[in-house]
Amino acid sequence: MIEYPIDQLPQLIDELLQCDTTERKNKLLADAKEILSTEHLSLLFEALPKDQRIDIWQLLDEDTQHEIFINLGADSCRWLLQTLDEDAGFKLLDEVSVAELLELEEVIPERFVEYARRQLDEVQTKQYELAQQYLPEQLGHWLDFDSLKVSDKLTVGGARKILQKGLPQYTEVIYLVSRKGTLIGEVSVNTLFKAKDSDTLLSFADHDITSLHADDDLYEAAEVVIHSEKVAMPVVNVDNKLLGRLKVTSAYELRQEVTDEAAAKAGGLREDEDLFASVRKSAKNRGIWLGINLATAFLASWFIGLFGATIEQVVALAVLMPVVASMGGIAGSQTLTVIVRGLALGQVTDSNRKALLKKELRVGAVNGCVWAMVIGVLTYFWFSDVMLSITITVAILLNLIAASLSGVVIPSILDKMKIDPALSGSVILTTVTDIVGFVTFLGLGSLLLL
Repeated sequence: MIEYPIDQLPQLIDELLQCDTTERKNKLLADAKEILSTEHLSLLFEALPKDQRIDIWQLLDEDTQHEIFINLGADSCRWLLQTLDEDAGFKLLDEVSVAELLELEEVIPERFVEYARRQLDEVQTKQYELAQQYLPEQLGHWLDFDSLKVSDKLTVGGARKILQKGLPQYTEVIYLVSRKGTLIGEVSVNTLFKAKDSDTLLSFADHDITSLHADDDLYEAAEVVIHSEKVAMPVVNVDNKLLGRLKVTSAYELRQEVTDEAAAKAGGLREDEDLFASVRKSAKNRGIWLGINLATAFLASWFIGLFGATIEQVVALAVLMPVVASMGGIAGSQTLTVIVRGLALGQVTDSNRKALLKKELRVGAVNGCVWAMVIGVLTYFWFSDVMLSITITVAILLNLIAASLSGVVIPSILDKMKIDPALSGSVILTTVTDIVGFVTFLGLGSLLLL
Protein backbone atom coordinates (compact mmCIF):
# COMPACT_ATOMS: atom_id res chain seq x y z
CA MET A 1 0.00 0.00 0.00
CA ILE A 2 1.28 3.48 -0.89
CA GLU A 3 1.99 5.62 2.17
CA TYR A 4 1.25 9.28 1.55
CA PRO A 5 2.93 12.09 3.52
CA ILE A 6 -0.39 13.07 5.14
CA ASP A 7 -0.63 9.53 6.58
CA GLN A 8 2.48 10.25 8.65
CA LEU A 9 1.03 13.43 10.17
CA PRO A 10 -0.63 11.74 13.21
CA GLN A 11 2.61 9.96 14.14
CA LEU A 12 4.62 13.20 13.88
CA ILE A 13 2.10 15.00 16.09
CA ASP A 14 2.24 12.25 18.72
CA GLU A 15 6.03 12.17 18.75
CA LEU A 16 6.32 15.96 19.00
CA LEU A 17 3.93 16.07 21.94
CA GLN A 18 5.59 13.16 23.74
CA CYS A 19 9.29 13.98 23.32
CA ASP A 20 10.90 16.07 26.07
CA THR A 21 14.26 17.09 24.60
CA THR A 22 14.99 20.00 22.28
CA GLU A 23 17.40 17.87 20.26
CA ARG A 24 14.71 15.28 19.56
CA LYS A 25 12.17 17.98 18.66
CA ASN A 26 14.62 19.51 16.18
CA LYS A 27 15.10 16.10 14.57
CA LEU A 28 11.34 15.55 14.29
CA LEU A 29 10.82 19.00 12.77
CA ALA A 30 13.57 18.38 10.24
CA ASP A 31 11.88 15.10 9.28
CA ALA A 32 8.53 16.86 9.03
CA LYS A 33 9.93 19.46 6.62
CA GLU A 34 11.29 16.66 4.44
CA ILE A 35 8.04 14.68 4.41
CA LEU A 36 5.22 17.22 4.57
CA SER A 37 4.07 20.01 2.29
CA THR A 38 3.81 23.54 3.68
CA GLU A 39 0.03 23.11 4.04
CA HIS A 40 0.53 19.96 6.09
CA LEU A 41 3.18 21.64 8.21
CA SER A 42 0.56 24.23 9.10
CA LEU A 43 -1.89 21.45 9.98
CA LEU A 44 0.76 19.93 12.24
CA PHE A 45 1.29 23.27 13.98
CA GLU A 46 -2.46 23.79 14.49
CA ALA A 47 -2.78 20.29 15.94
CA LEU A 48 -0.55 21.25 18.87
CA PRO A 49 -2.12 22.63 22.06
CA LYS A 50 -1.52 26.37 22.29
CA ASP A 51 0.76 26.15 25.31
CA GLN A 52 3.18 24.02 23.27
CA ARG A 53 2.98 25.82 19.93
CA ILE A 54 5.35 28.65 20.76
CA ASP A 55 8.04 26.23 21.98
CA ILE A 56 7.89 24.47 18.63
CA TRP A 57 7.66 27.79 16.73
CA GLN A 58 10.91 29.03 18.21
CA LEU A 59 12.72 25.95 16.90
CA LEU A 60 11.75 26.69 13.28
CA ASP A 61 13.85 28.67 10.82
CA GLU A 62 12.45 31.94 9.41
CA ASP A 63 11.52 30.49 6.01
CA THR A 64 9.52 27.66 7.59
CA GLN A 65 7.84 30.08 9.98
CA HIS A 66 6.74 32.20 7.03
CA GLU A 67 5.41 29.18 5.10
CA ILE A 68 3.44 27.92 8.10
CA PHE A 69 2.05 31.36 8.92
CA ILE A 70 0.76 31.91 5.39
CA ASN A 71 -1.16 28.63 5.44
CA LEU A 72 -2.69 28.90 8.91
CA GLY A 73 -6.43 29.22 9.38
CA ALA A 74 -7.81 32.63 10.31
CA ASP A 75 -8.16 31.92 14.04
CA SER A 76 -4.67 30.44 14.31
CA CYS A 77 -3.17 33.27 12.28
CA ARG A 78 -4.67 35.93 14.55
CA TRP A 79 -3.65 34.02 17.67
CA LEU A 80 -0.04 33.79 16.51
CA LEU A 81 0.21 37.54 15.80
CA GLN A 82 -1.29 38.30 19.21
CA THR A 83 1.15 35.94 20.93
CA LEU A 84 4.37 37.03 19.20
CA ASP A 85 5.87 40.45 19.87
CA GLU A 86 5.08 43.00 17.15
CA ASP A 87 8.55 42.99 15.60
CA ALA A 88 8.37 39.22 15.10
CA GLY A 89 4.89 39.59 13.65
CA PHE A 90 5.99 42.26 11.18
CA LYS A 91 8.97 40.12 10.16
CA LEU A 92 6.61 37.37 9.01
CA LEU A 93 5.19 39.82 6.45
CA ASP A 94 8.49 40.95 4.95
CA GLU A 95 8.25 38.86 1.79
CA VAL A 96 4.55 38.16 1.26
CA SER A 97 3.30 37.85 -2.31
CA VAL A 98 0.28 39.75 -3.60
CA ALA A 99 -1.88 36.61 -3.41
CA GLU A 100 -0.77 35.95 0.18
CA LEU A 101 -1.47 39.54 1.21
CA LEU A 102 -4.96 39.40 -0.32
CA GLU A 103 -5.66 36.30 1.77
CA LEU A 104 -4.22 37.79 4.94
CA GLU A 105 -5.85 41.21 4.76
CA GLU A 106 -9.22 39.65 5.57
CA VAL A 107 -7.76 38.15 8.73
CA ILE A 108 -4.96 40.18 10.30
CA PRO A 109 -5.12 43.63 11.97
CA GLU A 110 -4.88 46.67 9.68
CA ARG A 111 -1.46 47.78 10.97
CA PHE A 112 0.03 44.48 9.77
CA VAL A 113 -1.70 44.85 6.40
CA GLU A 114 -0.27 48.36 5.98
CA TYR A 115 3.21 47.10 6.83
CA ALA A 116 2.94 44.29 4.27
CA ARG A 117 1.74 46.74 1.60
CA ARG A 118 4.85 48.85 2.06
CA GLN A 119 7.04 45.81 1.41
CA LEU A 120 5.63 45.27 -2.10
CA ASP A 121 7.72 46.33 -5.08
CA GLU A 122 6.34 48.51 -7.89
CA VAL A 123 4.98 45.64 -9.99
CA GLN A 124 3.39 43.96 -6.98
CA THR A 125 1.83 47.24 -5.88
CA LYS A 126 0.14 47.63 -9.27
CA GLN A 127 -1.15 44.05 -9.08
CA TYR A 128 -2.46 44.65 -5.58
CA GLU A 129 -4.22 47.87 -6.62
CA LEU A 130 -5.79 46.05 -9.57
CA ALA A 131 -7.12 43.36 -7.25
CA GLN A 132 -8.66 46.01 -4.99
CA GLN A 133 -10.84 47.19 -7.88
CA TYR A 134 -12.88 44.00 -7.50
CA LEU A 135 -14.84 42.50 -4.64
CA PRO A 136 -13.49 39.41 -2.83
CA GLU A 137 -16.32 37.41 -4.40
CA GLN A 138 -15.17 38.34 -7.90
CA LEU A 139 -12.49 36.64 -9.96
CA GLY A 140 -10.55 39.87 -10.53
CA HIS A 141 -9.64 39.99 -6.83
CA TRP A 142 -7.75 36.67 -7.02
CA LEU A 143 -5.94 36.66 -10.36
CA ASP A 144 -2.82 34.65 -11.17
CA PHE A 145 -0.46 37.23 -12.68
CA ASP A 146 2.08 34.76 -14.08
CA SER A 147 0.53 34.38 -17.54
CA LEU A 148 2.93 34.48 -20.49
CA LYS A 149 1.79 37.33 -22.75
CA VAL A 150 3.69 38.82 -25.69
CA SER A 151 3.11 41.35 -28.47
CA ASP A 152 1.06 40.16 -31.43
CA LYS A 153 3.93 41.42 -33.63
CA LEU A 154 6.48 39.00 -32.15
CA THR A 155 8.11 36.34 -34.34
CA VAL A 156 8.52 32.67 -33.51
CA GLY A 157 12.25 33.25 -33.03
CA GLY A 158 11.59 35.96 -30.48
CA ALA A 159 9.13 33.73 -28.64
CA ARG A 160 11.68 30.91 -28.49
CA LYS A 161 14.19 33.22 -26.82
CA ILE A 162 11.57 34.04 -24.18
CA LEU A 163 10.86 30.36 -23.64
CA GLN A 164 14.54 29.66 -23.04
CA LYS A 165 14.29 31.78 -19.89
CA GLY A 166 11.70 29.38 -18.52
CA LEU A 167 7.93 29.01 -18.56
CA PRO A 168 5.55 29.79 -15.72
CA GLN A 169 3.96 26.66 -14.27
CA TYR A 170 0.88 25.32 -16.07
CA THR A 171 1.63 27.11 -19.32
CA GLU A 172 0.48 25.46 -22.53
CA VAL A 173 -0.23 28.61 -24.56
CA ILE A 174 1.24 32.07 -25.12
CA TYR A 175 -1.28 34.93 -25.07
CA LEU A 176 -0.97 37.53 -27.82
CA VAL A 177 -1.91 41.08 -26.89
CA SER A 178 -2.10 44.34 -28.81
CA ARG A 179 -0.07 47.42 -27.95
CA LYS A 180 -2.90 48.48 -25.60
CA GLY A 181 -2.97 45.10 -23.89
CA THR A 182 -6.11 43.77 -25.60
CA LEU A 183 -6.23 39.98 -25.88
CA ILE A 184 -5.87 39.04 -29.57
CA GLY A 185 -5.50 35.27 -29.42
CA GLU A 186 -3.34 32.43 -28.14
CA VAL A 187 -0.64 30.22 -29.60
CA SER A 188 0.12 26.70 -28.40
CA VAL A 189 3.68 26.32 -27.12
CA ASN A 190 3.94 23.04 -29.05
CA THR A 191 3.31 24.93 -32.28
CA LEU A 192 6.59 26.84 -31.91
CA PHE A 193 8.65 23.68 -32.32
CA LYS A 194 7.34 23.18 -35.87
CA ALA A 195 7.47 26.79 -37.07
CA LYS A 196 10.26 28.84 -38.64
CA ASP A 197 11.98 31.60 -36.68
CA SER A 198 10.86 34.18 -39.23
CA ASP A 199 7.16 33.29 -38.94
CA THR A 200 4.97 35.61 -36.92
CA LEU A 201 3.09 34.26 -33.93
CA LEU A 202 -0.07 35.88 -35.24
CA SER A 203 -0.12 33.49 -38.22
CA PHE A 204 -0.50 30.55 -35.81
CA ALA A 205 -2.89 32.25 -33.38
CA ASP A 206 -6.22 30.81 -32.32
CA HIS A 207 -8.59 33.78 -32.19
CA ASP A 208 -11.61 31.77 -31.09
CA ILE A 209 -10.74 31.53 -27.40
CA THR A 210 -12.97 31.51 -24.33
CA SER A 211 -12.06 34.09 -21.71
CA LEU A 212 -13.17 34.60 -18.15
CA HIS A 213 -14.16 38.08 -17.00
CA ALA A 214 -12.70 39.79 -13.95
CA ASP A 215 -16.16 40.57 -12.57
CA ASP A 216 -17.29 36.92 -12.79
CA ASP A 217 -18.27 35.10 -9.62
CA LEU A 218 -15.10 33.52 -8.27
CA TYR A 219 -16.47 30.04 -7.63
CA GLU A 220 -18.48 29.86 -10.84
CA ALA A 221 -15.34 30.79 -12.78
CA ALA A 222 -13.47 27.99 -11.00
CA GLU A 223 -16.01 25.46 -12.21
CA VAL A 224 -15.65 26.76 -15.77
CA VAL A 225 -11.89 26.16 -15.64
CA ILE A 226 -12.29 22.69 -14.12
CA HIS A 227 -14.67 21.63 -16.88
CA SER A 228 -12.71 23.33 -19.67
CA GLU A 229 -10.02 20.60 -19.79
CA LYS A 230 -7.41 23.37 -19.90
CA VAL A 231 -4.61 23.99 -17.43
CA ALA A 232 -5.52 27.70 -17.28
CA MET A 233 -7.89 30.24 -18.81
CA PRO A 234 -7.24 33.94 -19.51
CA VAL A 235 -9.04 36.63 -17.52
CA VAL A 236 -9.98 39.94 -19.17
CA ASN A 237 -11.73 43.15 -18.11
CA VAL A 238 -14.72 44.83 -19.77
CA ASP A 239 -12.39 46.24 -22.47
CA ASN A 240 -11.02 42.75 -23.24
CA LYS A 241 -7.64 43.74 -21.78
CA LEU A 242 -5.73 40.71 -20.52
CA LEU A 243 -5.30 40.95 -16.73
CA GLY A 244 -4.09 37.50 -15.77
CA ARG A 245 -5.38 33.94 -15.70
CA LEU A 246 -7.00 31.32 -13.48
CA LYS A 247 -5.10 28.03 -13.25
CA VAL A 248 -6.77 24.67 -12.80
CA THR A 249 -4.90 24.13 -9.51
CA SER A 250 -6.38 27.35 -8.12
CA ALA A 251 -9.80 26.30 -9.42
CA TYR A 252 -9.68 23.00 -7.54
CA GLU A 253 -8.56 24.80 -4.38
CA LEU A 254 -11.59 27.10 -4.69
CA ARG A 255 -13.89 24.13 -5.15
CA GLN A 256 -12.43 22.54 -2.02
CA GLU A 257 -13.10 25.77 -0.12
CA VAL A 258 -16.77 25.50 -1.05
CA THR A 259 -16.86 21.87 0.10
CA ASP A 260 -15.09 22.58 3.40
CA GLU A 261 -17.31 25.57 4.13
CA ALA A 262 -20.46 23.57 3.42
CA ALA A 263 -19.28 20.74 5.70
CA ALA A 264 -18.51 23.17 8.52
CA LYS A 265 -21.78 25.03 8.18
CA ALA A 266 -23.76 21.81 8.14
CA GLY A 267 -22.55 21.29 11.71
CA GLY A 268 -23.16 24.89 12.70
CA LEU A 269 -19.42 25.61 12.78
CA ARG A 270 -17.07 28.16 11.25
CA GLU A 271 -14.73 26.76 8.60
CA ASP A 272 -11.67 28.51 10.05
CA GLU A 273 -12.20 27.64 13.73
CA ASP A 274 -8.93 26.72 15.40
CA LEU A 275 -8.74 23.13 16.63
CA PHE A 276 -7.63 24.55 20.00
CA ALA A 277 -9.74 27.70 19.96
CA SER A 278 -10.71 29.01 23.39
CA VAL A 279 -13.57 27.28 25.17
CA ARG A 280 -15.52 30.54 25.18
CA LYS A 281 -15.19 31.08 21.43
CA SER A 282 -15.98 27.46 20.52
CA ALA A 283 -18.94 27.38 22.90
CA LYS A 284 -20.29 30.61 21.41
CA ASN A 285 -19.90 29.39 17.81
CA ARG A 286 -21.71 26.14 18.51
CA GLY A 287 -24.14 27.34 21.17
CA ILE A 288 -26.22 29.41 18.76
CA TRP A 289 -27.13 26.37 16.70
CA LEU A 290 -27.70 24.26 19.79
CA GLY A 291 -30.28 26.88 20.80
CA ILE A 292 -31.95 26.77 17.40
CA ASN A 293 -31.97 22.99 17.53
CA LEU A 294 -33.51 23.12 21.02
CA ALA A 295 -36.37 25.25 19.73
CA THR A 296 -37.09 22.79 16.94
CA ALA A 297 -36.83 19.87 19.39
CA PHE A 298 -39.48 21.48 21.61
CA LEU A 299 -41.69 21.86 18.55
CA ALA A 300 -41.39 18.12 17.84
CA SER A 301 -42.04 17.37 21.52
CA TRP A 302 -45.21 19.47 21.40
CA PHE A 303 -46.53 17.28 18.60
CA ILE A 304 -45.68 14.18 20.62
CA GLY A 305 -47.58 15.67 23.56
CA LEU A 306 -50.74 15.75 21.46
CA PHE A 307 -50.71 11.95 21.58
CA GLY A 308 -49.88 11.60 25.27
CA ALA A 309 -52.97 9.52 26.02
CA THR A 310 -52.17 7.10 23.21
CA ILE A 311 -48.58 6.61 24.43
CA GLU A 312 -49.82 5.97 27.99
CA GLN A 313 -52.03 3.14 26.77
CA VAL A 314 -49.58 1.65 24.23
CA VAL A 315 -46.12 1.87 25.77
CA ALA A 316 -44.56 0.10 22.77
CA LEU A 317 -45.13 3.25 20.74
CA ALA A 318 -42.72 5.17 22.98
CA VAL A 319 -40.14 2.38 22.63
CA LEU A 320 -40.31 2.48 18.82
CA MET A 321 -40.50 6.26 18.30
CA PRO A 322 -36.69 6.72 18.07
CA VAL A 323 -36.60 4.20 15.20
CA VAL A 324 -39.09 6.26 13.18
CA ALA A 325 -37.26 9.54 13.84
CA SER A 326 -33.80 8.11 13.17
CA MET A 327 -34.71 6.50 9.84
CA GLY A 328 -36.37 9.67 8.59
CA GLY A 329 -33.49 11.86 9.71
CA ILE A 330 -30.84 9.74 8.02
CA ALA A 331 -32.79 9.41 4.75
CA GLY A 332 -33.41 13.15 4.65
CA SER A 333 -29.78 13.98 5.40
CA GLN A 334 -28.60 11.78 2.53
CA THR A 335 -30.83 13.60 0.06
CA LEU A 336 -29.98 16.99 1.56
CA THR A 337 -26.24 16.34 1.16
CA VAL A 338 -26.66 15.50 -2.54
CA ILE A 339 -28.80 18.58 -3.23
CA VAL A 340 -26.63 21.04 -1.26
CA ARG A 341 -23.56 19.80 -3.10
CA GLY A 342 -25.40 20.14 -6.42
CA LEU A 343 -26.45 23.69 -5.57
CA ALA A 344 -22.89 24.61 -4.57
CA LEU A 345 -21.56 23.29 -7.88
CA GLY A 346 -24.32 24.91 -9.94
CA GLN A 347 -25.71 21.53 -11.02
CA VAL A 348 -29.23 22.00 -9.63
CA THR A 349 -31.39 24.39 -11.67
CA ASP A 350 -35.07 25.14 -12.20
CA SER A 351 -34.95 23.00 -15.34
CA ASN A 352 -33.73 19.78 -13.71
CA ARG A 353 -35.16 20.19 -10.20
CA LYS A 354 -38.46 18.43 -11.05
CA ALA A 355 -36.67 15.43 -12.54
CA LEU A 356 -34.35 15.35 -9.53
CA LEU A 357 -37.32 15.43 -7.16
CA LYS A 358 -38.96 12.49 -8.96
CA LYS A 359 -35.73 10.51 -8.77
CA GLU A 360 -35.27 11.16 -5.03
CA LEU A 361 -38.92 10.29 -4.33
CA ARG A 362 -38.40 6.96 -6.09
CA VAL A 363 -35.29 6.34 -3.98
CA GLY A 364 -37.27 7.17 -0.84
CA ALA A 365 -40.10 4.88 -1.89
CA VAL A 366 -37.78 1.94 -2.69
CA ASN A 367 -35.80 2.27 0.55
CA GLY A 368 -39.04 2.94 2.39
CA CYS A 369 -40.64 -0.28 1.18
CA VAL A 370 -37.56 -2.39 1.92
CA TRP A 371 -36.76 -1.03 5.37
CA ALA A 372 -40.38 -0.59 6.43
CA MET A 373 -40.91 -4.31 5.82
CA VAL A 374 -37.73 -5.21 7.71
CA ILE A 375 -38.69 -3.04 10.69
CA GLY A 376 -42.28 -4.32 10.57
CA VAL A 377 -41.13 -7.93 10.77
CA LEU A 378 -38.70 -7.20 13.59
CA THR A 379 -41.44 -5.34 15.48
CA TYR A 380 -43.79 -8.31 15.14
CA PHE A 381 -41.20 -10.74 16.52
CA TRP A 382 -40.44 -8.32 19.35
CA PHE A 383 -43.97 -7.42 20.47
CA SER A 384 -46.10 -10.16 18.82
CA ASP A 385 -48.61 -7.50 17.72
CA VAL A 386 -49.72 -7.47 14.06
CA MET A 387 -51.38 -4.04 14.23
CA LEU A 388 -48.33 -2.46 15.87
CA SER A 389 -46.19 -3.99 13.12
CA ILE A 390 -48.47 -2.55 10.43
CA THR A 391 -48.43 0.85 12.16
CA ILE A 392 -44.66 1.22 12.17
CA THR A 393 -44.35 -0.22 8.63
CA VAL A 394 -46.66 2.44 7.18
CA ALA A 395 -45.07 5.19 9.32
CA ILE A 396 -41.53 4.32 8.18
CA LEU A 397 -42.58 4.20 4.52
CA LEU A 398 -44.34 7.58 4.65
CA ASN A 399 -41.53 9.19 6.66
CA LEU A 400 -38.80 8.09 4.23
CA ILE A 401 -40.79 9.45 1.30
CA ALA A 402 -41.40 12.72 3.18
CA ALA A 403 -37.68 12.85 4.05
CA SER A 404 -36.71 12.54 0.37
CA LEU A 405 -39.21 15.25 -0.56
CA SER A 406 -37.91 17.54 2.19
CA GLY A 407 -34.28 16.89 1.25
CA VAL A 408 -34.94 18.38 -2.20
CA VAL A 409 -37.51 21.08 -1.42
CA ILE A 410 -35.97 22.62 1.73
CA PRO A 411 -32.50 23.47 0.33
CA SER A 412 -34.09 24.66 -2.93
CA ILE A 413 -36.37 27.09 -1.07
CA LEU A 414 -33.53 28.30 1.15
CA ASP A 415 -31.34 28.87 -1.90
CA LYS A 416 -34.11 30.92 -3.55
CA MET A 417 -34.34 33.00 -0.37
CA LYS A 418 -30.56 33.60 -0.46
CA ILE A 419 -30.15 31.62 2.79
CA ASP A 420 -27.26 29.16 2.84
CA PRO A 421 -28.89 25.67 2.75
CA ALA A 422 -25.71 24.10 4.14
CA LEU A 423 -26.09 26.18 7.29
CA SER A 424 -29.86 25.98 7.90
CA GLY A 425 -31.04 22.98 5.90
CA SER A 426 -30.16 20.19 8.33
CA VAL A 427 -31.92 21.84 11.30
CA ILE A 428 -35.14 22.42 9.34
CA LEU A 429 -34.98 18.98 7.75
CA THR A 430 -34.62 17.20 11.10
CA THR A 431 -37.61 19.10 12.45
CA VAL A 432 -39.76 18.17 9.46
CA THR A 433 -38.84 14.47 9.48
CA ASP A 434 -39.35 14.26 13.27
CA ILE A 435 -42.78 15.88 13.13
CA VAL A 436 -43.94 13.88 10.08
CA GLY A 437 -42.62 10.66 11.59
CA PHE A 438 -44.14 11.20 15.04
CA VAL A 439 -47.50 12.44 13.79
CA THR A 440 -47.79 9.58 11.29
CA PHE A 441 -46.69 6.91 13.75
CA LEU A 442 -48.67 8.12 16.74
CA GLY A 443 -51.68 9.07 14.62
CA LEU A 444 -51.85 5.60 13.09
CA GLY A 445 -51.31 4.17 16.55
CA SER A 446 -54.36 6.08 17.82
CA LEU A 447 -56.48 4.74 14.96
CA LEU A 448 -55.31 1.14 14.85
CA LEU A 449 -54.27 0.26 18.39
CA LEU A 450 -56.92 1.86 20.61
